[in-house]
Parts: sequence; C-alpha cells; structure tokens
Amino acid sequence: MAQEKKKRMKLKKWKKRRLLFTTGLVSGLLLMFFFDRVVSYTSTDEYCMSCHIHPEADQTWEQSSHHNTKSGVVVHCVDCHLPPKGTFNHLWVKGQIGLHDLWAYWTKDSASFNWAQKRRLEHAVKIVYNESCEDCHKALYTKGMSNEAAFSHMYYEENKEKLNLQCIGCHLDVGHYDPQYSHKQNTLFGASATDETKEIFDSAAKLTGFEHFTEKVPGTSISFDMKAIPGGTFKMGSPANEQFRNEDEGPVRDVTVSPFYMSEVEVTWDAFLTFRFETQTEGRVDQNLTRAKNLEPDAVSGPTPPYGQPDQGWGYDDNPAITMSHYAAEIYCKWLTLKTGKKYRLPTEAEWEYAARGNTSTPYYFEGSPKKYTRERWLNRVFGIDTAVINSYVIYQENSGGRTYPGNKVKANPFGLKNMLGNVMEYCSDWYSPTIYSETEQSITDPKGPESGTEHVVRGGSYSSDAKDLRAASRDYSRTEEWLKTDPQSPKSMWWLSDCTKIGFRVVCEPDKNQ
Repeated sequence: MAQEKKKRMKLKKWKKRRLLFTTGLVSGLLLMFFFDRVVSYTSTDEYCMSCHIHPEADQTWEQSSHHNTKSGVVVHCVDCHLPPKGTFNHLWVKGQIGLHDLWAYWTKDSASFNWAQKRRLEHAVKIVYNESCEDCHKALYTKGMSNEAAFSHMYYEENKEKLNLQCIGCHLDVGHYDPQYSHKQNTLFGASATDETKEIFDSAAKLTGFEHFTEKVPGTSISFDMKAIPGGTFKMGSPANEQFRNEDEGPVRDVTVSPFYMSEVEVTWDAFLTFRFETQTEGRVDQNLTRAKNLEPDAVSGPTPPYGQPDQGWGYDDNPAITMSHYAAEIYCKWLTLKTGKKYRLPTEAEWEYAARGNTSTPYYFEGSPKKYTRERWLNRVFGIDTAVINSYVIYQENSGGRTYPGNKVKANPFGLKNMLGNVMEYCSDWYSPTIYSETEQSITDPKGPESGTEHVVRGGSYSSDAKDLRAASRDYSRTEEWLKTDPQSPKSMWWLSDCTKIGFRVVCEPDKNQ
C-alpha cells in the first residue's frame, strides 16, 4: 500500500510539472508572439509618424530618394534610425528610444522643439547608424558610379574608424529630401543675396585721426563699422584660481598691445559673398601653387564654388559668414586691403583677447561668473540659471536655438565690439601652441605667436558653447582634418569646411603711421 501510494504521488507530481511546463511553454510562446507583434507594430512607418510629430518629416521623407527608389523599394523609418534587424543592438536601441519617447510624450510639448536644429547633421549622426546603411548597401562600388563617388567611398572605408566618419555626413538628404543640400558644386550659392539696388561706393573711408570709422569698399555696396581700439597693457591669460581654467591659458603675461582698429561685428555674408563673386575661381585649383602665388600678387584669386549650402539655410545679409577656411579668411583680408588701400588682416591672439576684455580683468566683460552660468554644474541643471545678464551680451547654447544671429542682436563690450564671445568662433592669425605663454617673456609687446604650426588659434566660443568656454581667456584651435572629414573632393577644399558650422572671423585694420 505504501509503495502504491508513493507511485501515485510521484505520478501526480510528474503531471503537475508537465502542466507547469506546458503552461510556461504556451505562456512563453504567447509572450514571444505578442512581443514580436508589439516590436513589429512599433516599427511601422505609421507608428513612427504618429509619435514623432515633425511638421515636415513626412513630406520630406516621401520626396526623398529612399522613398522614391528606382527599384520601387521603400526604405522605412527603422531601416535608418535603428541598427539592423536581427541584432541585439536593434532591440537595445529600440528600447532606449522607446523609453526616451515615452518620457518626452509625458513631459514635453512637441511644439517647443527646435525642428530646424534636429534636421542638421550634428543631430542626424546620433540617430542614423552606419551598420544599417552598410546592411542595405552591401556593394559600395556600383556600376555607373562616378569617379568622385568611388573615391569618396574609398576614403570612407579607409578612414571611418580613425575619423569616425558617418554615411549620413555625405548623404544627409537621402532619407529626408532637402533642396538646399547637394554634392554638386554650387556655383549659384549666395547669388540671391546680391542686391543691385544698393548704393555702390566709389571710394574708401578717409581717416584723419585715430577714431571710429565706417569703411566703404569701393566698387561694392559693402560698408561696415570699425572701432578704434586704444593701445594698452593687460594681463593675458587666466589666473590659476579662475573657474574652469585650462592649462593652455597660462601663465599670465603682461602684454602690451599697440592701437588698432577692429570690426564691430564678425564679417557678414553680404561682405564675404561680395568678395566671393568678385574673385571666385570657377575650376579646381592646385592648393600648393595657389598658396604660393597668393602671398604677394596684385590681384586675388578667390573661393571656388562650395558644395551644398555653407550658410546652413540661416540666411545671408547681416548674419556672420561661416564655414570658410583660415586660408579663405586671410585671402578676404588681402582682397579688402587691395580694395581700400588700408592694411586689413586677422587679429593676433593678443589683440583679440585685449579687445574682448575691453579693459576688464574678469572672466567675462559683463557681470557674472562661469560657475553661475555653466550647464556643467549640476546645481544649475537642477535649479536653472539666471541668464538675464549673459543673454543680453552673448549668443550661446542656452539662447541660440542652434544657429547664428546678426551681430546687432546683442549689447557691445566696453570697446564697442559685439559678439566677441559666442555666436561664432573667430580665427586669429597665430599658430596654436598649448605652451606658448610659458615660452615667451613675462612682459611682451605685440606678440604674434609661434613661427610655425599645424593649426591656428580660434577664440570666443560659438552658438553651441557652454558658458565656461566663453571666458575671455579661453583658447581653442582649428581642426582641419576633422572639419573636412566628409568633403568628397580630392584634394579637399582649401576654401570651404564641410564639417564645421560655427567658425567665422572679424578683421583688424592697422592705423596709418602718419596719422
């Protein structure tokens, strides 16, 4: 009896386990089925468009080459905006995006989003995956491909890891059509900005003394204000106790600067495009030959046509000109010199900092400290920032909306100069060295930086900078390889930058020694 009872209990336990196993298996299969259905449903174009409410996304997608393919195959949202299907990374990224979207749905108003900023390359590289592009385009060298395209793809394959190249960097318009984006040389770029109804000046400004003046470029309608910056001695660099100080900002030196004139605002598109159309080179140019011949010629050979739209669609007129190379800025100054009879050039780094400080010795030429304004301090992120003061003087990441603005949008510094901090980074004439301050005398007059180098100094920060990087002493430098990494030309352009939208410049004029 005991043995029979034991058998019945064993059988009962086995049946229970079988029931649990069967129930678990069925539940698991149902869960997998519904999970697959949920994943599939939330990956449809309709679902994506119901959540991502973008005023132009649907229309530009339907106009794009990925939607209107020659083969009739429609590329869907998830094909570009998620890693390839069947990979763990596909589900991982999808889950992250889903949580992010739910949080945004509950806490944010889509009408407050800066859609123009989200359509730019800086945002696109975060939401489009190279592996997805390569998964679809398995053959990077197709029949009928141009030599230029083949070279670009070869450059991509050889440098994608080292330079972190992104497919979307060269193909920004394939998923969402943008009529302003093109690989072809844009010979008409800026043509619509010219206004033949404006007054044409027949002579440059005449200087009778060291005072502010308005320059007029003969043969053009271009004029701009120049501020007389009195000479003086200041402490260049930042003291060891300055908040967010970097090592290349010291040691502090006593620098004497001779008087000079500086443009009130950055060089505008009106001015730069006038220079471009008067001096433009239509064909390809040998870089070494042009650089050598443009040192002291009687005439100036200007920029070749750019690829795409260097103004980023933000407009011409009084907006600061951007995306030109340091070389292009130097040639502009040379053109201005020949047109006006005055000596125009880029500022030295010492002149730039002296002018930016405007006889102040604090981190900014206005009230407030980097600790008060920076987003990198967690207290500021939690409790917010009182930006009333800084907003009236600076265009930066907190108030720019991801773009540049005309110089007159902000107040001037004590020398009457606008946008010395923020808006666009500005080229200086000096080669960059992180140790130049310690390699020169404690007291120095009109320093011009190292005799040679590979990159040039840029100053002032930009529309995308945090407040800590807008300090008058903060230093930065050009990054030629990085700023040209997606340029498909061979050799790469010596005039236009394909990967930097936040660089511009302002000019300095040397006083007449006879004044």
